[in-house]
Amino acid sequence: MSNAFTRSLAMSCVAVALLAGAATAQDAQPYKPELRQPGKDVMWLPSAQALVDRMLDMAKLTVDDYVIDLGSGDGRTVITAAKRGAKGLGIEYNPGLVAHSRSNAKAAGVEHLATFVEGDIFKSDFSAASVVAMFLLADLNLQLRPILLDMKPNTRVVSNTFDMDDWKPDAQVSVEGTNGCTFHCEAFLWIVPAKVAGTWQLPEGELMLEQTYQMLRGTLKTPGGTTAITNGKMRGDQITFMVGDRIYNGRATDNRMEGVFSTETRWQATRR
Repeated sequence: MSNAFTRSLAMSCVAVALLAGAATAQDAQPYKPELRQPGKDVMWLPSAQALVDRMLDMAKLTVDDYVIDLGSGDGRTVITAAKRGAKGLGIEYNPGLVAHSRSNAKAAGVEHLATFVEGDIFKSDFSAASVVAMFLLADLNLQLRPILLDMKPNTRVVSNTFDMDDWKPDAQVSVEGTNGCTFHCEAFLWIVPAKVAGTWQLPEGELMLEQTYQMLRGTLKTPGGTTAITNGKMRGDQITFMVGDRIYNGRATDNRMEGVFSTETRWQATRR
């Protein structure tokens, strides 16, 4: 073997090694998401931090809550909740964003509270959440709506920008202009209502309730006649309605309701 051939072979090996090293270094670069990069159902856009803060405020987040973010992106909602002491889970379809979120959680020192998994939100079980966060499109919200309505009463659902059609929110705020928020600055809150539709027995008569999301209508039938209820509404498991000028406030649990009317007289009802 000639010296020239040996030198040529050595130089080729060095070149291959350098290219391999460059590829390895490139592969080692941390993942950086790009604005509006396509995803399975939506493109990626980060929620403004001012809106994330307000959404968690609207949900009255506590350290006892468990937040699940459906389509968690860069993880900022779950990480913000973790900074407030709450545990959270982000479900994200893009594996790069999952790794990016885990890195962000570690950098924030909350990786023990903020967990991120790769998954399809429509094939995931998020029933353990006490707070559900979303930044999806309106049609995706509607696909999720039946699942959300079957969650535990008092579960809070917060959404960036997009509503749920005729399921009207319990609260709605805008943070436009706050801390530079200029785009997607509106937040919605829904509180999953207890299901109270049906016939209930009160001491004074028969209460029949019809329910559309958190709104109630119905009648109270007594020996003296039938009176339509007014101002009927659920807020989680809390119920309120009026019969004439009498205001009923109470709490519904399974097949029982109880509370007070006229601020002092106790009432209770059982489902028939």
